[in-house]
Amino acid sequence: MDHDDPSVHAIHASNDAKAIPVASMVESIVGCKWSVGLLGLLAGGCSRPSAILRASTGLSAKVMNERLRKMLRFGIVRRTVHGEKPPVEVEYVLTPFGRRFIGIIDEVRRLQEAVDSGAISESTAVQKEAVSRGRLTDR
Repeated sequence: MDHDDPSVHAIHASNDAKAIPVASMVESIVGCKWSVGLLGLLAGGCSRPSAILRASTGLSAKVMNERLRKMLRFGIVRRTVHGEKPPVEVEYVLTPFGRRFIGIIDEVRRLQEAVDSGAISESTAVQKEAVSRGRLTDR
């Protein structure tokens, strides 16, 4: 990991000079049931708000716009407006930072799949993590 890269520790919001810690972004994005799904759709190439809404049963336009605006502020997505007069075409795409951010979500999904398949148990995973951090020793 490159410790000189400022994105490792914090990202500057697009309109805010204050740095946002990546851990806070993860908490804010993963803490919302819709954000993870929206990120998955964006990663899969779904970029138009109308297509995102159609693909997300139960998601309201208001909540979708709130989530997309938050991801925009965090620098996870980029918004592009095509045209000057209505009807305009709006697209959301992942930024390079957003593509890296998706890796966190993918790792959580892979861990859940391993637990679900019985490849690891949750208690085994916790014990292995503790051993790797030197907190637990064999008795």
